[in-house]
Amino acid sequence: MLLPAALAGLVGADVPVTPDRDMARRWLIEELSRPEYATQPSLLQRLWDWFIGLFQGVPGLAAPPWQVLLGVVTVVALVVLVARWVTGPVRLARARRRAAPVVAPDDARTAAQLRAAADDAAARGDWATAVAERFRAVVRGLEERAVLDEEPGRTAQEASLAAGARLPELADALHGGATLFDDVVYGEHGASAADDVILRELDAQAGSARVGAP
Repeated sequence: MLLPAALAGLVGADVPVTPDRDMARRWLIEELSRPEYATQPSLLQRLWDWFIGLFQGVPGLAAPPWQVLLGVVTVVALVVLVARWVTGPVRLARARRRAAPVVAPDDARTAAQLRAAADDAAARGDWATAVAERFRAVVRGLEERAVLDEEPGRTAQEASLAAGARLPELADALHGGATLFDDVVYGEHGASAADDVILRELDAQAGSARVGAP
């Protein structure tokens, strides 16, 4: 146990000491003022020591701590920039598909004309155009049959929801067709002959379905 300097001197001189309250208080203050009882490191200092400790013992690490920290910050900043660059087109595609109409307001083509355009694209192997035009033919055909009200600016998902409410037996297929349309047109996904077959079947089913049918 550490003793105050004054008490240590008295003990060393074999002098019995019975301190009064004031003397004991002075001894306590003197003892607590010694370097051994200095204030603990600040939180910032402890965090810095923890960070530096992560790199202790790493072979070949000769850079000063501040250079290590700068390198870590640089790497984190690059990761953030890459993440923003990658997710930016995704956010843009989602925004477009929420706002863009499935059939442009100035597109006056009939369902038959849209089907012909889809067939022509499929013959060329342009499956993306075939998918887009064929789903537009589905929506235009439902409008021509008064299953859907003509509503300029309606998105593919909005059209599928409205049509699915009138044709519940086709609700899932209509939603799948709208999602395929969005992925190909706004999500920049590829399309295939199988996708065109799916929409051909949807077009045929939508053309023969009757409102209120079980």
